[in-house]
Amino acid sequence: MNLTDSVRLKLNDYGQNRTPFLFVFDFLMQKPLIFLPDESIPVYYSFRGKSNLYPKSAFTADSVFNRIPVSSEHYKTGFDCVMNHLRYGNSFLTNYTQPTQISTNLTLEEIYCRSTARYKLLVPDEFVFFSPETFITIDKTGIIRSFPMKGTIDASVPDAEHKILTDSKEMAEHNTIVDLIRNDLSKVAKQVRVSRFRYIDYLKTRNKDLLQVSSEISGFLGLDYHQHIGDILLSLLPAGSVSGAPKKRTVEIIRESERYERGYYTGVAGLYDGNSLDSTVMIRFIEKSGNKLIYKSGGGITINSNVEKEYQELIDKVYVPFD
Repeated sequence: MNLTDSVRLKLNDYGQNRTPFLFVFDFLMQKPLIFLPDESIPVYYSFRGKSNLYPKSAFTADSVFNRIPVSSEHYKTGFDCVMNHLRYGNSFLTNYTQPTQISTNLTLEEIYCRSTARYKLLVPDEFVFFSPETFITIDKTGIIRSFPMKGTIDASVPDAEHKILTDSKEMAEHNTIVDLIRNDLSKVAKQVRVSRFRYIDYLKTRNKDLLQVSSEISGFLGLDYHQHIGDILLSLLPAGSVSGAPKKRTVEIIRESERYERGYYTGVAGLYDGNSLDSTVMIRFIEKSGNKLIYKSGGGITINSNVEKEYQELIDKVYVPFD
């Protein structure tokens, strides 16, 4: 039995017995983490009001946060690789990311405590994320919902909301990911539909404020979804919004073009409380690597993408969500 099948069966068993659990899955499902509430959980989390507490300490005054991104030439090498595959029709949308070294006097623990986000999680001395993006939710009536987030713009740009919603490249990218997620949910649910299409989320960051475009897709799993919860989760991985379409081939393109390990970045994490499930895509992610801190970010690439704009979007997404 491989690791994925072992995780699937374990989660199905927990669901059948209504046993709450916390899960943290890396992008390639090579090091999945699962914790039960009666265990001493070595991570701290806050998922839309549900959390375990982290002991607060004094914050560093006059915080410093500087970005040292990869060069535009390095970025373009991987970007060109992605574009070649898009031209050959191997992918319709590829989420291309790169690591950015950051210089800060803040610790991972301070970043976790100070960040305001729908979802945040800290693995001490390893990584922290503060994500605005929901992966899936499942409520007690068996309704599953996904909220793919595609399209980002600096909120200070004149008429920013109109520009992001009418941009043809952004619209094509968003349409592709909505179609992908709709197809994903159709594997596990019935009556799948787009409940809300291309609405705006407002994100406040330390460097600048951003507008991001999301949609909501929903379907019906049935009241007996608990006993299949492992099948449901594993069938939807990796998250479409941070991989692309078609998934299998696009993940291969990602590994070829990025030439670094995402690890837990762009994986998924979530909580099942015995009745419902809430989960997030692990973006806005900082990882400790030796004595350095690495921030991983990126965006969706389509055949109409512009390398300069995509490189700037990668840099714009390197932020911490506090003043």
